[in-house]
Amino acid sequence: MTIRYDWQGAVPSDEVNALHAEAFETRFFTTQEWDWAALLRRHSLGWVTARDEQRGGLLVGFVNVPWDGLVHAWIQDTMVAALAGREGIATRLVEIARDAARHAGCEWLHVDFEDHLRPFYFGACGFTPTTAGLIALQADPG
Repeated sequence: MTIRYDWQGAVPSDEVNALHAEAFETRFFTTQEWDWAALLRRHSLGWVTARDEQRGGLLVGFVNVPWDGLVHAWIQDTMVAALAGREGIATRLVEIARDAARHAGCEWLHVDFEDHLRPFYFGACGFTPTTAGLIALQADPG
């Protein structure tokens, strides 16, 4: 597998939506529902794409890097296609995102994740545990 990584690489919404549906085991969103290019332009410092050159440039990995416009950036939507799993692609996506955020002058890179991803983010990616909070805004209050 020959992977090409690009900071702010091309992100056709249908490709990212297909990868998102696979990675997060959810339904496929149409571009009208979820226009990645527009969302990324509006909210992100950047993003990283991973494409398999041996499969015609197939999108096999993606990570978004939203930010506050100043010193804080976040890792969000880290995704790798199942056919490319266990190749170190997610780790490399996060490394490139980290380096780009540092180069942009960010002082902090945040991430939140489900418990089963602790070894990946704390081990492979070098994040440290912190105390944080979360409010589920769409949860049923009753």
